[in-house]
Amino acid sequence: MPLLTFYHCRLLSSTLVDLYVGEENSHYPLHEKLLCYHSPFFASIFYNKDNKSSRTKEFGLPEIEDQTFALFVGWLYARALRGPEEERDIGPLLDLYFLASKLQIEALETDIVETVRAFYHDNETYPGLRRVQYVYANTDEDNVMREMMVGSVARYLTLADSIPEHWAKALKKNGQLSVDIIRSIQEWHLEARQVPDARDASVDRGRNTFKGPVGFSHIEEGSSMQNVKEEDEEDEEESHVNGNGVS
Repeated sequence: MPLLTFYHCRLLSSTLVDLYVGEENSHYPLHEKLLCYHSPFFASIFYNKDNKSSRTKEFGLPEIEDQTFALFVGWLYARALRGPEEERDIGPLLDLYFLASKLQIEALETDIVETVRAFYHDNETYPGLRRVQYVYANTDEDNVMREMMVGSVARYLTLADSIPEHWAKALKKNGQLSVDIIRSIQEWHLEARQVPDARDASVDRGRNTFKGPVGFSHIEEGSSMQNVKEEDEEDEEESHVNGNGVS
């Protein structure tokens, strides 16, 4: 028996629960066993005899966007995500990731991180500042999506010839982001011979390039890396994203 067929036969029970999502109370009748198998959040609601929702088989999520929940339902029944075609498609996936965290669905979180990671890798691009800020505003420390994005940004900034102005401003304002980038670089476990020694008089300590001396305070608009596509440079002055401050 194919895995997918067995998966559905085992979890698609006859009992349905009614979920009402968003401000318009969009109705989603879902298989209880399937939903609770993947989500400890819903299991604690519908399998708790002392909970009213356990008796009525109804539950509301008015704070969740309808589009985001529709993506979740698609994953729930197909166990697959549609990969983003453009960078702007990352936004809905991040919202789905935050929902997966709320619903305590680790498998979905993992799938989304892998999908986002693959997009940036395959397209030879890096997360923009707004994306990173949005993730920081909606996650805590030791979050996998946050770590993946910070690790990507650490590589981007390390390989760039200069720090783009909007990134320089963000790093000055957000000490935690700066610390996390350093931690990410430390996790590379570079050999000492791979890192310039500023104490050695025979090296230029990073202040001189083929273009001439520039100094540590030199900042450019954008990056000289040809394959970096920063779509958020026009919003570099923003310190908040979607009304949320950066933690």
